[in-house]
Amino acid sequence: MTRDDTDPRETRPRETDPREAEKAPNTTRRHLLLGGAATGLGALAAVGIKLSGGRDSSQRTASGGPEAGDAGQLAAEGRDSGLDATGVNGTTVVPFYGARQAGIETPAQAHAVFLALDLKPGLTAQRLAALLRLLTEDAAALTQGRPALADTEPELAVQPAGLTVTFAFGPALVALAAPDKSPPWLKPLPAFGIDRLKPEYSGGDLLIQICGDDPLALAHARRMLLKDSRSFAALRWVQSGFLHAYGSGQAGETPRNLFGQKDGSGNPRVGSAEFERVVWGDAAVKPWLENGTSLVIRRIAMNLDTWDELDRRGREESVGRTLASGAPLTGTAEHDEPDFTARSRLGFPVIADSSHLRRARPDDERQRIFRRPYNYDDAPTAADGTEGGISNSGQIFVSYQADVDRQFVPIQQRLDQLDILNEWTVPVGSAVFAVPPGARDGGFIGEQLFS
Repeated sequence: MTRDDTDPRETRPRETDPREAEKAPNTTRRHLLLGGAATGLGALAAVGIKLSGGRDSSQRTASGGPEAGDAGQLAAEGRDSGLDATGVNGTTVVPFYGARQAGIETPAQAHAVFLALDLKPGLTAQRLAALLRLLTEDAAALTQGRPALADTEPELAVQPAGLTVTFAFGPALVALAAPDKSPPWLKPLPAFGIDRLKPEYSGGDLLIQICGDDPLALAHARRMLLKDSRSFAALRWVQSGFLHAYGSGQAGETPRNLFGQKDGSGNPRVGSAEFERVVWGDAAVKPWLENGTSLVIRRIAMNLDTWDELDRRGREESVGRTLASGAPLTGTAEHDEPDFTARSRLGFPVIADSSHLRRARPDDERQRIFRRPYNYDDAPTAADGTEGGISNSGQIFVSYQADVDRQFVPIQQRLDQLDILNEWTVPVGSAVFAVPPGARDGGFIGEQLFS
């Protein structure tokens, strides 16, 4: 969400030709792969009527192929300036191996797809480890611009364009691998009054989050990883999302959602001590989660058609921020601290108690979260679900935090109790996952569970 963190980038030539032929066959892996083939007046008035009738390149490396020349340096310069040149961003890679998984601290890319899988009945812990090793090896290759094993379209892997793959584990997966290692928060969220959850957007044993700036690279990675999984798991649901196109804004800009509002202005800054405290797991609670975290994904349907009926003043009062700059109504710049004690000339709070900003901003600093959402815009439907509507849009809300129960749930409870945006939003999907640490080169994601 907030993309105002700026880290140095390095450039380096690719050591091997990314268009090289498929690696030497690995009989075991090939067998596994093929085996299973009180608010402001504007907002109140609207509700009353209804009721009555640029990111930067943190952690990224530009890697030029055998014909790229100075593409790596050009990629870094292009990202700094917010401009692009033909082919430059295609060579950008994000390191895969490391203490922590990519795709969390990484500045949010333009496109994302979220795949939830259910493990097949009878799967053993040994087979689960084999699946995770397959996925790790192919994700590591694809994110670096190399084809996956048995990749029949290797040319589609050459330009990863900032591709990241992040894995997260649901309750059933952890229970199969090591039931005594499941954190207490790894369970479905409590029931909320505003929820209208659908099974086709909820739950799952394994989540694969794939993000990048090129939807073609994403589509290819998605297909390769699902081919890896088909002997071990069945696809439960898919959610695809987007942000601003690469290069369409300045580095560090907060992205906007389809309500037109900047989304993520209150995020802790990546790399700060606060970010470390908010996001990364407490190894003292579950040692295997050191350098891991939790992921909550909520699919939020947004009624853009009725939102259109609200005037600009009503929209800003509902959110608690100005639409143009994202500044709180008591400030002038996006990252100004809101003053919830400020009063208007008539004695009303400038930022209403029912505004989204007030309800989402905790007084307890331990309840903060890190938002990394994406928009979705599906085929239009009418209010009764038939064809002919104007929009069918919303947000894939993705939140990272060290402890779901301590950080996320209290915020969601306040939103459930009183948030004027509930007039235009409905949660229709929900799932909770544990995000394991990154993998070492030669290891695999989640191997700590099997030790």
